[in-house]
Amino acid sequence: MNRHAVFWRVALLAPPLAVFGVFVVWPLLDSFYYSFTDWSGFNPRYRFVGLDNFARVVTDRLFANAIANTVIWMVLALLLPTLGGLGLALLLDSSRVRGANVFKSIFYLPICLAAVIVGQIWVWIYQPEWGLLNTFLGAVTGEPETFAWLAKPQSALYSVIVAWSWQQMGLSMVIFLAGLTAVPADLTEAASIEGANGWQKTWHVVLPMLRPATVVVVALSVINSLKGFDILYIMTAGGPFHSSDTLAMFMYNESFKKYKMGYGSAISVILFLLTLAIIFLYFRQLRKLDEIHG
Repeated sequence: MNRHAVFWRVALLAPPLAVFGVFVVWPLLDSFYYSFTDWSGFNPRYRFVGLDNFARVVTDRLFANAIANTVIWMVLALLLPTLGGLGLALLLDSSRVRGANVFKSIFYLPICLAAVIVGQIWVWIYQPEWGLLNTFLGAVTGEPETFAWLAKPQSALYSVIVAWSWQQMGLSMVIFLAGLTAVPADLTEAASIEGANGWQKTWHVVLPMLRPATVVVVALSVINSLKGFDILYIMTAGGPFHSSDTLAMFMYNESFKKYKMGYGSAISVILFLLTLAIIFLYFRQLRKLDEIHG
């Protein structure tokens, strides 16, 4: 490689790398640094407290609550978009569905919207007095329904998960549709000749061939769910009574509402390491799939 080519590569890569370093790497390193301090976020005077912030999370009841909510969020935010996207892909891939391309566009549309917009849409849907959900339930039961879905501790988190899954389902559908294009028609035809019905072909032929697509969907769903903050902030802000606090939401509240930036940084470090571990497992699984499929 000549010097001219090296110069232009460095010149073109330097600006985006500088932006990435300033807005991603530097704040990340700052979070690690402040996680060992008692900094409030405003006071220039703070002291190093070592691992005290990390030791505190072990006994913090609200942190344990955030962990439990994060696990619920991750499991349901994984299952609902994955199963829903798979069902839509299998349905719309069938030649018997008229106008399948139109439906694909409609189901994919929510992922193109900002999470803030999606959150506001679902706030209106869940509105107790005139929201779409209560209006529909009232029409079905014949009695006025005024349940406050986002104001009840027993329903707030699950209501947000439904909104999140509605948005993410389109992305899962597209990935599964791409995976279905790789399923050889010869296999399904051979299964039909052997007398397999539609369910048997789906279970024994199509789903095993969708394993690479499933790995991608699962990984993206888990990683995106760990970053799920904006839709939670718009719809519940972690309430009521911390019933919808996840790690990301809990970190924000501790850092910017209670002004415990050191403790919030420690929570962000834990969240970062958790995400890093999931990404590591994801790439390891991808490498195994590459070895299996050549």
